[in-house]
Amino acid sequence: MNQPFQMLPVRRVQEDLESPADRHVWPATIPAVRQVLDDGLDLSQLTIFVGQNGAGKSTLVEAIAEAFGLNVEGGTQNSRHQRYDNESALGQHLQLVRGAGASGAGVFLRAETMHGHFAYLEDLDREDQKKRGLHNLQSHGESFIEFFTSRSGVNGLWVFDEAESALSFEGSLTLLSHISDLLATGSQVVLSTHSPILASLPGADIYEVGQWGLRRCSYDELDMVRNWRLFLDAPGRFLRHFKD
Repeated sequence: MNQPFQMLPVRRVQEDLESPADRHVWPATIPAVRQVLDDGLDLSQLTIFVGQNGAGKSTLVEAIAEAFGLNVEGGTQNSRHQRYDNESALGQHLQLVRGAGASGAGVFLRAETMHGHFAYLEDLDREDQKKRGLHNLQSHGESFIEFFTSRSGVNGLWVFDEAESALSFEGSLTLLSHISDLLATGSQVVLSTHSPILASLPGADIYEVGQWGLRRCSYDELDMVRNWRLFLDAPGRFLRHFKD
């Protein structure tokens, strides 16, 4: 970690008082989202959200990407395709406090919609038949790895939403190494994950997301990490519950 707080692309996330969110309408009803709207959230050079599905971690990182000017379906600021309706629109109610003189560049990798983004990139490249497509001629994991390695020169805000979904164990380690390189060269990273591999990045501010909202945790305190350790230590303790 070598980026001073005041130079981060996004120093703080808070509600836009000129466009407040209705607290009675989703996603403001999600405890983690409501907490950010009510209290704001300071971001570090590496901020990680972990938690169960539906807890709000993906909603938060998507909204940060949207408020930063990135396409909610993935890519850089230059990506303007839209194949799905944005049901959240939380980003329209957020204000980002940016670092003075910080980079305005960014990249958003979102596992849920990257197939569509790869198809969009293929459409742009269709006139050049010699170019290899990111969608049809590679596995999803290979496409992910090629996507983020080919954009490794982008210095700014990188947002990842459950990127490990497309990756093998080795692929997750490759992404881990890539993120470490991004941080070393001054980029800021915000990610949501179910992966104890990605959550292990040193120096991270880790937030566990749940019915309580957001709570700061160390790596070893995470329910996800404890549960994986228990399972890998003795899988039979879990598998016996599935027997008749």
